[in-house]
Amino acid sequence: MDYKNAGVDIEAGYKSVELMKEHIRKTVRPEMLGGIGGFSGAFSMEKFKDMEKPTLVSGTDGVGTKLKLAFLMDRHDTVGIDCVAMCVNDIACAGGEPLFFLDYIACGRNTPEKIAEIVKGVAEGCCQAGAALIGGETAEMPGFYPEDEYDLAGFAVGVVDEKDLITGRDLSAGDVLIGLASSGVHSNGFSLVRKIFDMTRESLDTYYEELGTTLGDALIAPTKIYVKALKSVKDSGVTVKGCSHITGGGFYENVPRMLKDGVFAVITKDSYPVPPIFRMMAEKGQVEEKMMYNTYNMGIGMILAVNPEDVDTAMKAIRSAGEAPYVIGHIETGEKGVQLV
Repeated sequence: MDYKNAGVDIEAGYKSVELMKEHIRKTVRPEMLGGIGGFSGAFSMEKFKDMEKPTLVSGTDGVGTKLKLAFLMDRHDTVGIDCVAMCVNDIACAGGEPLFFLDYIACGRNTPEKIAEIVKGVAEGCCQAGAALIGGETAEMPGFYPEDEYDLAGFAVGVVDEKDLITGRDLSAGDVLIGLASSGVHSNGFSLVRKIFDMTRESLDTYYEELGTTLGDALIAPTKIYVKALKSVKDSGVTVKGCSHITGGGFYENVPRMLKDGVFAVITKDSYPVPPIFRMMAEKGQVEEKMMYNTYNMGIGMILAVNPEDVDTAMKAIRSAGEAPYVIGHIETGEKGVQLV
């Protein structure tokens, strides 16, 4: 009896590491110390000495049951982007610059080519965020996960000068809310998605005119990474007074998280185009409108609050980063919360 007979293939693990190295190299930043494959990742803080009060910000998350879709479609090169996005967008919400990322893949059986595809997506997400993929872990766990399934999670660390933290403390009535378009469902609410649609390969391969693609491609579209858009706004000289990443819990849970006591957000639902996938989900699943806005991003992945006089500059900066912005609402005085009108 040996470890391989017990279900853990050490040689496959070595091959996985070799295959993923080419993707990891694309994410290297000059602050990275040491090579790929060490017991820990080292990252120099030398260049942040010029900050008055350099402050670390962090985020951790996973892809959730969207992975079930990846299994069905046998598509593993995009869920890594989702994993990175869920972490670095939270860091960007605080005004931080993501520095590095670590991933954790747990699987029933280590298939090197599949693991490399997953890490390829992770590396692409890191490139989009400007973060280094500094380390990770692939755990082969036979008997715990089915052979053809895996879980994927990650952890990111960023930095921001304390004076530049986005806290919402300076929000006031009249501030304008700018929404950044999402790419679709992103990586939240897939337990409901899998109840609404028939999760078969035939169903997912069906082309819909209103979607302009197959159902599967519309659903698996990776989460937008908004790091460069937030940096562009900051570089334009605009102060972001509040910021919300619209993830699980939709508008009703996430928007209040950007607010201080004594103000509430008013969002106009028809101020931007809602992607057709959400209309299809609501109709097919007979999901009430409030529940849709309480579960999904409904086409807006990130919301920024800025002074009225900064709106045009912020919108221009967001567009220059390749994202689509919309003025979707404003701030009023009152009990903390959100109203959708």
